[in-house]
Amino acid sequence: MPQIRHMPEAPTGRRPLAPGAGIDAHRHDTHQIVYACRGVLSVTTNAGTWVAPANRAIWVPAGTVHEHRAHGDTDLRLVGLTGNPLALDRPAVLAVGPLLRELIIAYTDDTAGGATPDDGGERARLLAVLLDRLRRAPEQPFHLPAPEDPRLAAVCAILHRDPADGRTLARLAAAAGTSERTLARLCRRELGMSFPQWRTQLRLHHALLLLADGVPVTAVAHRCGWASASAFIDVFRRAFGYTPGRAFT
Repeated sequence: MPQIRHMPEAPTGRRPLAPGAGIDAHRHDTHQIVYACRGVLSVTTNAGTWVAPANRAIWVPAGTVHEHRAHGDTDLRLVGLTGNPLALDRPAVLAVGPLLRELIIAYTDDTAGGATPDDGGERARLLAVLLDRLRRAPEQPFHLPAPEDPRLAAVCAILHRDPADGRTLARLAAAAGTSERTLARLCRRELGMSFPQWRTQLRLHHALLLLADGVPVTAVAHRCGWASASAFIDVFRRAFGYTPGRAFT
């Protein structure tokens, strides 16, 4: 079993990541905001995966074992926090508006990593405003939870391999050697959502990663299981607030 790195303090700063690069499993004793102002970032724990494009950030609470993965050319920004301004003890995806985006970029652009003797407290004031905006950032329901039951895990693995697989829950249940009713119950209990909701989350998750890799919108729609590009664009816009064509422009 690979060793999990322990970091007493969550770092603050900028870390550019090439497509496919990442940060292996680790944990820190303080909280952290993880934000990609370019590209798409995924954070994975044993409870599932959180994925965030440039208008989302990921909250990683202290003690959480997690790993990062970059999709597309990613400009990763990290903000380590000793306090817990969100009062959350679980990872979460947060909306990032234009002001919060600029605050995170400005704060993490300070390569010194701390206040300088003549900054007049500017950095502390910048952090105070950043935290104020962070408290107002609405949480976004874009978490792809990981199942524990082996029957549900088998079905989820099928769809991870091919998000365009359009089989009904009944047919997928038969392939996993169980019943539709059992799988539906497991989805609610372990994933916290219905099977159609989870499948849509999965497809959006894969769509973000493909778009970050430069795959055309029409091809992404086909590979992720939408009947048409227009149907995909509509679901994507409702989930993220902009069209997939604007995602990485």
